[in-house]
Amino acid sequence: MKSMKQYGGCPVGFEKVSINGGFWAEKQKLMEDITIDALYKRFEETGRFEALKGEWREGKPNKPHIFWESDIAKWIEGVAYKLQKSRDKELEKKIDYLVDLMEAYQSEDGYLNIYFTVVEPEARFTRCTDHELYCAGHLIEAAIAYDKATGKDKFLKIMKRYADLIDRVFRIEHSAAFDTPGHEEIELALYKLYMHTGENRYLQLAMYFIDTRGTSKRDKTYDFASLEYMQSHLPVREQFTAEGHCVRALYLYSGMADLALHNKNESLYNACDKLFDNITQKRMYITGGLGSTYRGEAFTYDYDLPELTAYAETCASIALALFARRMWLISPNGKYADAAELAIYNTALSGVSLTGDSFFYENPLYADPKKKAFNDSRPRGLMQHLPIMERAKVFDCSCCPPNILRFIESIGDFAYSSSGDTVFAHCYMDSKAEIPLEHQIVNIEQHTQYPYDGKIVFSVKDGCGFSFALHIPEWARSFDIKVNDSECQFTLKDGYAYIDRLLGTGDMIELNLDMQIETVEANPEVRDICGRAALKRGPIVFCAEGADNRFNLRDVRIRRDTRWQIYEKEIANTRLIGISGPAEVRRRIDGLYSAEPIERQEVTLNLIPYHAWANRGVNEMNVWFLLKD
Repeated sequence: MKSMKQYGGCPVGFEKVSINGGFWAEKQKLMEDITIDALYKRFEETGRFEALKGEWREGKPNKPHIFWESDIAKWIEGVAYKLQKSRDKELEKKIDYLVDLMEAYQSEDGYLNIYFTVVEPEARFTRCTDHELYCAGHLIEAAIAYDKATGKDKFLKIMKRYADLIDRVFRIEHSAAFDTPGHEEIELALYKLYMHTGENRYLQLAMYFIDTRGTSKRDKTYDFASLEYMQSHLPVREQFTAEGHCVRALYLYSGMADLALHNKNESLYNACDKLFDNITQKRMYITGGLGSTYRGEAFTYDYDLPELTAYAETCASIALALFARRMWLISPNGKYADAAELAIYNTALSGVSLTGDSFFYENPLYADPKKKAFNDSRPRGLMQHLPIMERAKVFDCSCCPPNILRFIESIGDFAYSSSGDTVFAHCYMDSKAEIPLEHQIVNIEQHTQYPYDGKIVFSVKDGCGFSFALHIPEWARSFDIKVNDSECQFTLKDGYAYIDRLLGTGDMIELNLDMQIETVEANPEVRDICGRAALKRGPIVFCAEGADNRFNLRDVRIRRDTRWQIYEKEIANTRLIGISGPAEVRRRIDGLYSAEPIERQEVTLNLIPYHAWANRGVNEMNVWFLLKD
C-alpha cells in the first residue's frame, strides 16, 4: 500500500462547476421545475412541516416520526444547492419559515428532534436505534448548504448549538445511554461542519464516533438484528467485508474516507479500500445497486444478487457514489470513478421518474407484474416481499426522494478534483469549471453529450503550465486523446491518462472513448443469473420492458455476436438512446411440459436505459437475458 503522504486530492465542489447543457442540465431543470415543489407538497400533505410546530399531542393525526426531520433536511439541502446557482425569494421564504419553527422548539440546551420533544421527551439519547444522530447529521448538512447559498446563518447557529450538545453528551460526559449512532451519517456531516467553521471540536467528535464504533458494549441494535446490521460488530479498521444495512454502511465508509484523507490515516484508508473492493467485486448489482434483501435493507453474502427481490435502495447507490468520490481524492484510481458512474447513471437515476414527481425506493433487476399482483392480493407477510412496479409520490420512509434531489443538484461534485498543479477529470458532463490549483485557478469548459456519446472536448479558458489527467472508464475498449487537433502522448496509470505535456490558455483537449455495446456476463458464483448476460453501453445498463416487447422477457435468448442497433426514443417527453437487435424466444405450446424441443422464433428485442423503466405504467422488465452459444 502506498504511503498516504503521496495522496492529497482536493475536491472541486459543484459550486465551481456550472452545468451548461446536455444530460445533466435536463435533469437539474427537472428538479427545479418539478421535483422541488412536488416534494414540498407531499411533505406538507403528510404533516412533516406541521410537525415542526411542536403541537402534536396523543390522539392527534400525523404523529411525528423519528426520521421526519431528515426528510425535511434533505429537501432544504437540495433547494439550497439550487439557490447557490440562482436565488429564489419564495423558496427562501419557505425555508426561513421552517428554520423559525426549528428555532422555536429547540430546547434550551440545544437539543433538536421533534419526535423526542413532543412524543417521548423522557427518552432523549436512550436508544441507539432511533435516528436522533442521523437526523442531526442531515440537518447539519442542510444548515451548511443554506448558509453557503444565502449567507443566512440562523439555521447554522441552531445546528452548532445542537452539535455542541451532542459533543458534550457523547464525547465529554458519556451521559447518553449509547456511544455511537445506530444510523451513521453524522460522522460525515460533522467533518463538513468542521471544514465550514474551522472549529476543531466537530472534527474531534467525528473521529470519536468512528474510532469508538465496534468497541462499545452499550450500543444495542434491534431485537431482529445483529451488530453487523449497524456495522458495530468490529472496530472500523477491522471491517473488511460490507455488512448490514447498506445506507448506514456507506455513510459510515464515507465518513471514514473523509478522516483518512484529512488525517492521512493509512489504516482507515486500507479498511475503506478493502470494503470498496468487497462491495464492487462481490456484492454490487451490475446497475450499481446495493442491498440483496428487503430484510434489513442489507448486504447478505458474496455473490448473492437475486434479481426479482433485489432491494438496491436508491439511497444506497447515492451513498456508493459519495464514498467513491471521497476515495478518488485519496488515491486517483479509475475503479472509484467506474463505480460512481455505474451507480449514478443506473440505480440512482432510476429512483426518480422522467416526470420528476414520483420515486422508487427499491430498484429490482426483474419485475413480474403477475407475481407482484398475486403477492399483493394476499395478506402481508404471507408472501415474499417484492418491490413496487410504479414509482410513488411519497413514502412513509421518504429518504430517497429528497436525496435524489440534493444529489442531482450537486452532481457537479463528480466532475473534477485537483492535486498540486494537476487537474483530474472523473465523470464527464457538459460544464464550465473554475478549478483551484496549488499556484493558480484554472478555467475549463467541457462540451459533451455523455453518457450517450463518448466524445468529450475540453477548452482551457484560463490557466498556465498545469497537468491534466483524464479518467478512462473500464468499459472503453479503446480511446484516443488529441491536444489542439494533434495526437498527444500520455501515460496511463490506474485508469487515468496523464497527458505528457503542460497545458494553458487556448489549449483544446479532445477525448474519444470507444462506446461499444457490450454483452456482459456475471461471475458464475452469482447463481441467480448463471447462463445469462446483460447489455451495456458506456456507463448505461439497458433493460427490456413489456411495453416494447410482446413476449416473455425471461425466455429471450441473445447472442454475443449480435450487431445491435442504436436508436433514439422518447418517453415522457425525455429523449433517450435505445438499442435493438434480433433475439429468440420459444413458441407457446399447449401442454405444460414437452419432451420434444420447443420451436424457437426470431423476434426483435428493444431495450431502453435501465433508469428509464416504469415510466409507462406497470410492465414486465428484465435486465439479464439467456445467452445463446
